[in-house]
Amino acid sequence: MARILITSGPTRQYIDPVRYLTNASSGRMGAALASAALQLGHEVLVVSGPVAINYPSSAQVVMVETTEDMLAAVMHHFPDFDGLIGAAAPCDYMPRRVSSAKIAKDGQPLQLELMETADVVATAASRKAAHQWVVGFALETEDRRFRSIVKMQRKCCDLMVSNGPEAIDSLTNEVEILAADGTTLKHVSGSKQVVAEAILQATESLIKSKLGRSNAAKPTSKAAHP
Repeated sequence: MARILITSGPTRQYIDPVRYLTNASSGRMGAALASAALQLGHEVLVVSGPVAINYPSSAQVVMVETTEDMLAAVMHHFPDFDGLIGAAAPCDYMPRRVSSAKIAKDGQPLQLELMETADVVATAASRKAAHQWVVGFALETEDRRFRSIVKMQRKCCDLMVSNGPEAIDSLTNEVEILAADGTTLKHVSGSKQVVAEAILQATESLIKSKLGRSNAAKPTSKAAHP
């Protein structure tokens, strides 16, 4: 059994007290992954942005709102887990300045200066221990496979799940599961539960490999002398 941390859903980056930047991620993929992991006997913690779906009752859930919140929660909990599956779609940009009051309409274009948010998966993967593993998700609109491999290498992921924009707020998905060397382990399409089960199957060999190395590194106890 492994302890698996799953990120899920979108995050929000406020521009004023009532408006924010976000995306249409539903959290369904994260919920399906949690369900598939639990069915295999793993322990699951979901760190989720704001969603309207329910996660499996057997999973522990930590709700967050902003990308900074998600990063903080992941970095707090990740050291206690064997692996991370980054299925969330954190907001990639945030305004350089957040208005303390609601921005009033004045008939003029509103100019926002945006800066990149921290990369949750890359930050966690850069600090993973020898026994830990990370599975990332890459949503691309063009050159999907090439860009997914580049992301996997840049983010230090052990596996990458490549999919497209049709996955957002959908009941189904079509993914390519890529190994660390860029080879395709599996191409699967169907309901998000079917896809989640395929991802967990691909992850199982990774889990066993990492746990095996971890156990091999542990010192053996010596028998007590009489």
